[in-house]
Order: sequence, then structure tokens, then C-alpha cells
Amino acid sequence: MPDPLKYNKKFDELNEEEKKLLQINKKTIADFVEQSSSISDVNYATRNAHAKTYAVAKGTFWIDPNIPESLHPFFDKEKFDLTIRFSNAQLKIKNSKKDIPAYGFAVQIKDENGGLLANYPLVNFPLFPVNSVSTFLKLFTAVNKFYIKKWSSLMPMMIQFIKMIPSVFTGDMIRNVIKLMGKRNDFILSFDYHSVGAYRLGDQMIKIKLRPQSVDKSIGRKQKIKDSLKSYFQSNDFTADVLIQICYDLKNQPINTLNVEWKNSPFLKIGEVKIDKDSLLDARNCNTELLSFNPFDSKIFFQPVGKIQKLRDEAYKVSIQTRRKINKLLHGKGA
Repeated sequence: MPDPLKYNKKFDELNEEEKKLLQINKKTIADFVEQSSSISDVNYATRNAHAKTYAVAKGTFWIDPNIPESLHPFFDKEKFDLTIRFSNAQLKIKNSKKDIPAYGFAVQIKDENGGLLANYPLVNFPLFPVNSVSTFLKLFTAVNKFYIKKWSSLMPMMIQFIKMIPSVFTGDMIRNVIKLMGKRNDFILSFDYHSVGAYRLGDQMIKIKLRPQSVDKSIGRKQKIKDSLKSYFQSNDFTADVLIQICYDLKNQPINTLNVEWKNSPFLKIGEVKIDKDSLLDARNCNTELLSFNPFDSKIFFQPVGKIQKLRDEAYKVSIQTRRKINKLLHGKGA
């Protein structure tokens, strides 16, 4: 293989129009979170995305002893402690038996002293349907306004959806949508989970994939997802392979084109995520709900790469700051 392409901060840089749109979007995120308890009919402020928590668990990241020597500086221990949140991508929490199959598997990695090493919010769809930062920000802003009952945002939202259509019709997007629809009733732990976009690994840039080992996809078909996870972990351990792809050239592994899969970069196994049975935490606990999985809180050499990724830093910060402020008011300073 050729030498990996090195990270450059130019991959992350927004232009002036994008920066202005981001400031507008941040205001609508704060407005959404402030009204989120009434939007979702719950007694706390929710996240601006992946609002519904199915479960939170403790886990372990075991490093593969055969990883390449070049990766040893990043994985210098035998294992690392994890906190994992299972979620649904919708902005509004619905008390339904079946949710749309848009799941999150957010992973927080700690060092031996309990300090944060990295956050990786993984999802069960490997691609992102929008490459244009401006289109995405205008769409996200309109969606936020629509949820907080600003009906005037309906037409702008539809316009941005229409603008998004061409980027949805790539071969990779169509193939993965069909695959997802075929698995729409499968157990949440039977899906592969992916980083949306690239992350740094020192000077290298990578994508991450979590591939479960031997999980029966038919589990929990007649249960709510939250209940199926609870019953699964009462009697089962969970193990998934952790795989990475390395960026060697932008033609085959583009950083800012998120609607195509990386090609000509083989998956490399670097370890396993394990969750032992009876490892679930109390997802209703306010401190658990206040957990943040902002990937930009990670150590600098594990942080996200790319323009769409860069938007997440500001979005996460606004969301968590507003959530914590509202939830302390709702539940008192001890919350």
C-alpha cells in the first residue's frame, strides 16, 4: 500500500457564507433544545439529534495484539474502558413499538485514570446524504424551526430537501438504502456501525466500522427496542470487531464527499468492543442522560476531519450547554 495521506486542517475549513449559516443554525439548535421537553412530551431537555436513549452500558475495548507497529503509540494498553449509548436518530422522542431503523452506537473511551481519550458517535448507515455544507445547514435550520412550530419554515425545508436529491442518488447510497430497508426489522445489535466521515489517527485519517460477532438478527421482533436490549443483556455478552480504513488518496478515499464509500483501502482489525451481560446503566438517571459524546472533546489526534464533521463541534456544544442549563432548572442543582 502507498503511504497514508496526512491530515491537513484545510480539510476542515469553512468559507464565510458557511460560517454565517452555522451561527444561524446554532440559534435554532438552542431554541429546539429549550422547547424539546414539550416537543417530545418528556420531563427533561433532550438532544437536538439522537434524542431517544434506548440504553447505556459499560464496555471494554480490547486491543488486537497483532496491530501494525505504527499504531502502537495510540493503543499502548491492553484494554480501555468504554461508556456506550444506544439511541435513535430522530429529533423527537416517540413512545412507539417500532422506530425507524436509524440507530446510534456512541462510544466514549477512557484512559486508565478515567480521563477522556475519544468520543465516537457511530451510526448504522455508512454514508451521509449531503455534501454541501450550505445545503445541510439551511436544511437543519429549517427542520429545527419546523419542530418548534414555525410553519413558515416548511417551504424552505422542502426546497433544501429537493436540493439534496442529486447527492442521494449515488450507487453507494442506493445500495445501502436498499440494504437498510431489508434489515429494518432486525435487532439493533445485529447492525454494523460506522463513523460518518473521517477521523484523525495521529497524522493519518481513518474511517471506523464496528462489526458485531454472532448476533441473531431476529431477536426482539415483538418487543420495543429498549426492552429487547434489556432482556438481551440480562443473559448475553456482546462482542464486535473494531475495523478501520486508512485514507491513502482523495480520489478513492474522499474526505468531504460523504455519499460514497471508500474504495481500495482494506479494513484492518484493531480490536474488539465487549459488553458483558448485566452491564447496563440506568438510562433514566439524569447524569446518564447528560452524557455528551462530542467527538471534538477527544484528544487532538483522535478528532474528526472534514467540513460536515466540523459543524458537529459547534452543534454539540450548543446542545449540551442548553440541555444542562434547562435540566438543572427542571430538576435542581443536584441533577
